[in-house]
Amino acid sequence: MMAVLETKITEYPLVSKGKVRDIYAIGDDKLLLVTTDRISAFDVVMPDPIEDKGKVLNQITLFWMDMMQDLVENHILATDVDDYPEPLHKYKAELQDRSVLVKKAAPLPIECIVRGFITGSGWADYQKTGKVCGHQLPADLKESDMLKTPLFTPSTKADLGDHDENITLDQAAALIGEDMMRKVETLALDIYTRARDYAKQRGILIADTKFEFGTIDGELILIDEVLTPDSSRFWPEDGYAPGKSQPSFDKQYFRDWLVEIGFNKQPPAPSVPADIAARTRDKYLEAYRLLTGNDLKV
Repeated sequence: MMAVLETKITEYPLVSKGKVRDIYAIGDDKLLLVTTDRISAFDVVMPDPIEDKGKVLNQITLFWMDMMQDLVENHILATDVDDYPEPLHKYKAELQDRSVLVKKAAPLPIECIVRGFITGSGWADYQKTGKVCGHQLPADLKESDMLKTPLFTPSTKADLGDHDENITLDQAAALIGEDMMRKVETLALDIYTRARDYAKQRGILIADTKFEFGTIDGELILIDEVLTPDSSRFWPEDGYAPGKSQPSFDKQYFRDWLVEIGFNKQPPAPSVPADIAARTRDKYLEAYRLLTGNDLKV
């Protein structure tokens, strides 16, 4: 099966084409989420795909959602194309393992980020202010240090091509209400903690991650992707050493390559060499294998 850079399903309206996902409206109350092989970095979509990346993201999300069902409901209705509406069956080769049929929810207007280690924008923020999103931290932290207690650090949601902005808990509460903010804070921390402890047993440190929540009839549910290499930083536990950046199983490798070639983080994006694409694909597949104990069917 060749890489899927985009989909063209004519029977249903395309309501969103994001950095990675194509989303179709299936009637008034359902959506088809298709995770393509597009890859973005620094909020810029690359012109070339990473083969099988969409399958990895979709299958890892389903793995985690199943594990977290006792903590929070999710939006999944069906994962097998044979269980989708009949007009979609002819797209099975394209959709199988990289798509889900879901209940349509109203997404919260914030990204729910949890940081278990000090890295990325959190490290940059800390170096300047000694804080991360308003959380005061000890003065002697090194890059990649594990935090004594994971932090909930929400951000805004940017339009395609723009950058998310970190916000404080008070700012998040102003957007979604104090009660809802506390509810998603508790849920995000509980999900992260369970996933962190499980992944550590598999040799992976989950440095940070971001969750999406939505509501249906006022009830909070987990939506979108969960604890994938696109929404998280996965580090190998073997060789972990604070005081520097860490090697990773996520797309940090890809970001590092872009920095090395001097990419200015603005469109147009450069073409992706075959060897970089292959190495990035290997990292996604390895993350799936380590987390689930299985090889992805490709």
